[in-house]
Amino acid sequence: MERNEILKIYGTDYKENTRRLLEQADLAAEIPSVGSRIGIKPNLVSAQPAQFGATTHPEVAAGIIEYLQEHGFRNMVILESSWVGDKTTEAFEYCGYNRIAEQYGVELWDLQQDTSHMEDCAGMQLRLCDSLKQIDFLINVPVLKGHCQTKITCALKNLKGVIPNSEKRRFHTLGLHRPIAHLGAGVRQDFIVVDHICGDLDYEDGGNPVVRNCIMAAKDPVLMDSYVCRLLHYDVSEVPYVVLAGQLGVGSTDLSRAQIRVIGEEEKEELPRAKKVVEVQYAVEALDSCSACYANLIPVLEQLKEEGLLERLNEKIAIGQGYRGKSGELGVGLCTSGFAHCIEGCPAESGQIYRELKAYILEHGE
Repeated sequence: MERNEILKIYGTDYKENTRRLLEQADLAAEIPSVGSRIGIKPNLVSAQPAQFGATTHPEVAAGIIEYLQEHGFRNMVILESSWVGDKTTEAFEYCGYNRIAEQYGVELWDLQQDTSHMEDCAGMQLRLCDSLKQIDFLINVPVLKGHCQTKITCALKNLKGVIPNSEKRRFHTLGLHRPIAHLGAGVRQDFIVVDHICGDLDYEDGGNPVVRNCIMAAKDPVLMDSYVCRLLHYDVSEVPYVVLAGQLGVGSTDLSRAQIRVIGEEEKEELPRAKKVVEVQYAVEALDSCSACYANLIPVLEQLKEEGLLERLNEKIAIGQGYRGKSGELGVGLCTSGFAHCIEGCPAESGQIYRELKAYILEHGE
């Protein structure tokens, strides 16, 4: 498979289609030796079933493992770290990865329990999980999704699962885009299998899946993410980390040179324009907010909007690490504990946000 290629396959037999995709890509030829330790990195952001549009379908992981085992590879691990506020062990269990590990004899590595080290990632010091040093060939298996802060998430951003929780928090204080791009330069992903089956086009934690029944493969994460920008109706310039990763030499943003090849029957690839986040963001004043907290707030605002209550809110909702030690009127998350009205939690849970924010609006709203 050439670096400027993107392969696609459509259909509902996800495991078999993954195997067909990898045969076409000749993945086995990319791996140094049959003794190489291969790391499979899904997106298990939280303990959500894949059909909700947030996590990598276990059938895709199973298809990768079966293909590799059929070609003589036996040294495989599945490694992941869920986002801050969720436990990877619960995601492994709930998303079906414990069953896969047992069925195929593959280890599960919970990187939330890993030690870490600082590493120079193209001029930026980032903290990485130590287990990465034991991986010879990394297969990234992201979900094609929207993101409430960065607009899209796919190959590059999925690497946040190989850094410790403390570093995930720090990424937000650094503005997300620059550290994500530098992480892509510091951690080489050797092959990418994209779960484009039913990703949520608005939220990284799912809930509004858009069914496409597609799986994709690529070698260039920047090219892959540039293509995702096109599919989700964004110009690449609207997602700064993709542009910066290209400038750092991680890959190419030049889609004019991309060879997009469909295996089997092609389906019309027209995705709706995601807009739910944009419609409620006006009510939020975010400053270095972690994704988990922010993503829990946005669906609540959407629900309050549908109930006709959001327009009665006459106060911006503060959220994010930038509000630590500060005071104000209304905040969400432990970082706003100094505010007159704080909905606490790290992250604050959606149910709690809904109850307390609705009560606040009914008492203080216009």
